[in-house]
Amino acid sequence: MRTYDFSPLYRSTVGFDRLARLLEQATDVQQFDSWPPYDIQRTGENEYRVEMAVAGFAPQDIEMTQEGGKLVVIGKKQPADGKGEYLHRGIAWRPFKQTFSLADRVEVSSASLINGVLKIDLQREIPEALRPRKIAIGSSQAPEVSRTIEHEQQPEAA
Repeated sequence: MRTYDFSPLYRSTVGFDRLARLLEQATDVQQFDSWPPYDIQRTGENEYRVEMAVAGFAPQDIEMTQEGGKLVVIGKKQPADGKGEYLHRGIAWRPFKQTFSLADRVEVSSASLINGVLKIDLQREIPEALRPRKIAIGSSQAPEVSRTIEHEQQPEAA
């Protein structure tokens, strides 16, 4: 397995430490868990949705927290009531923890659990001051400049 040393980035950049941490996390193969399966989709210009297949989990079995730039989803199934004997257990109700790194200004707008699919809607809120704005270009001849030129060109009186 190949490892990368990102320490030169720390020496020559300021304020990019989060980016370097993301690169380190992306190269850490052990960090990723494929259960429960999930999809991430872009639903609009600044909207996203994470869908997780959590069949058998009830809303009270799932905890979601957004802390800084991370969304953490934890599932803990309540123990069975002990009635009956299982001849086969194929439904994976094991506990899980999924962590998603979020970009700046991305917030959870809503979450729902329908038919065993947890849907988490995310939205990027861009402040008005950071949005692109159109700047009008004024005339290149300002009135004061033209008057000043006129005064300088007056003929001498004889």
